[in-house]
Amino acid sequence: MAAFSYSTLASAMPRAGGSYIYASRGLSPYLGFVASFSQWFGLSIAIGVISYVIIPFFRDIASQIGAVQVAEVLEMGFVRVSLALLLLWIFVYINLRGVTSYERTVIPLMILMFVLGAIVIVSGFMFTHDEFINLMSAEHGITISIEPAKFQWQVFFAAAALLFSSFIGFDSIAQAGGEAKNPTRNLPLAIMIAIFSVGCFYFLFTSSVYHAVPWQFVADQAVQQDITAAGILGYFLPSTLAIAIVVGAAIALLNDLPAMILSVSRLMFAWAEDGIFPKAIAKVDAKWQTPKNAIIASGLMASIGILGSHFAGDFFLGIDIMVTSMLVNFLLMCLTVITLPIRNQAIASSISVFKTRYVQLSFSVFGVMLLSVFLVVHIAKDIRSEVDAWYFHSTPVWLIVMSVASLIYFRERKKLSQTGVDVKSLFSSLPPE
Repeated sequence: MAAFSYSTLASAMPRAGGSYIYASRGLSPYLGFVASFSQWFGLSIAIGVISYVIIPFFRDIASQIGAVQVAEVLEMGFVRVSLALLLLWIFVYINLRGVTSYERTVIPLMILMFVLGAIVIVSGFMFTHDEFINLMSAEHGITISIEPAKFQWQVFFAAAALLFSSFIGFDSIAQAGGEAKNPTRNLPLAIMIAIFSVGCFYFLFTSSVYHAVPWQFVADQAVQQDITAAGILGYFLPSTLAIAIVVGAAIALLNDLPAMILSVSRLMFAWAEDGIFPKAIAKVDAKWQTPKNAIIASGLMASIGILGSHFAGDFFLGIDIMVTSMLVNFLLMCLTVITLPIRNQAIASSISVFKTRYVQLSFSVFGVMLLSVFLVVHIAKDIRSEVDAWYFHSTPVWLIVMSVASLIYFRERKKLSQTGVDVKSLFSSLPPE
C-alpha cells in the first residue's frame, strides 16, 4: 500500500527529497517535515545497524575457510565497531563522488546479490527438516526438539511490524527524483518493479531456508548469538557453496548502504533548499556536484547507529527505531494520497499512474488502517519490553529526536517569514528541477 502511494505521488512530484516534497505539498509543511525527518532518522540509524551487522558475515566467511583466529578477532567489540565504521565511510565517500561512482558500485553488487542468493533458494529446497535434524544429531551431536507453538495474534502482528523493516528501500528511489531520467514515468515504474521483484525474492529466500531448517532451531540459536541464514545453511552444504552463500548475504547487505546514504542525504538537501533547515546543508560540492554536507551529516548519524548498536549490546534497538520511523513515514504518505486533491488540485492533476480516484482511495485508506495497526502494536511491544534503562526503549528515543527536529523546523520557518518569504506560496508549488 505504501509502494502504491509512493508511485502515485512520485508521478506528480518527481523532485529530490521525495517523501518530504510529497507530504509538504500534499498534506502539510510540518507533517512533511515530520514524515521525512522520521525517515531520515530511521534510515540513518538503519545504515549504522546494517554496517554493524555485516561483520558477523565476515566472521562466518572466516569460519568457513578455516581461519578460526580471524573469526575470533572479528568477534572482538573494538574490531567489529572499527570495521563497521570503515565500511560506512567508504560508502559515504562513494556517494560524495557522484552518480557515476555510485552506479559502478551498486549495479555489480546487485547482480552478485541475486546470483548468489539463488544458491540459497535452490539449496534450501533440496533439503528437508528430517535430513537437517539427522545431520545435526549425527555430525554435531545437537538434538533438535520440534515442538509446535501456540498461535497468538498479538505475537503475529508484533513480528509482522518488525519484519516490515525488511521491505523498505523502494522509497529510496523517490528521494533522488530530480536526478532520474524521465522521472514522471520511470520513478513509479521503478518503485513497482522494486517492491514486487524484491518481495518475491525475499519470500523465495525465506521459504527455502525454513524448508530446510526448523524454525525452532533458528529461534534457539538466535538467543545465543547473532546468526545468519547463510551460516545456518553452511551446516549441510559443501564448503565452497557455503562460502559463496555467506559472501552473497554480505553483498546483499553492502548493497543497501550506498542507496540508503543517497536517500537520506537528498532528504536533508530538500529541507535546506526549502529553507526549513540550515542552508549550509544544501551546499553542493563544486567538483562532484553532490550535496556534500548532507551526505557527511547522514554519515555521522549512521555512525551513531553503529555505536548505539554496540553499546546497547543488541542491534534490535536500532531496528525498532527504524520500524517506528518508517511506519510513521509510510502512514503519512498514504494520508497524502487522500488529501492531495483537496490541498493542491494543480499538483494532483499531474498524477499519471492510478489516476482513478476510487483506486487511489482504496489503497491509501487501507494503507492508513493497516499501518496504524502495525504502529500501535509496535509501540505497545516496545513500551512493555523489559530493558536495563529507559533509553533502550525505541519510542522515547524517537519522540525526543522528533521534538528536537520540530524545534529546528519552527525556528527556521519563523526566519523564513521574517525575511519576507511567501511561505504559503513556497509550500504550494514544487521546487525547481
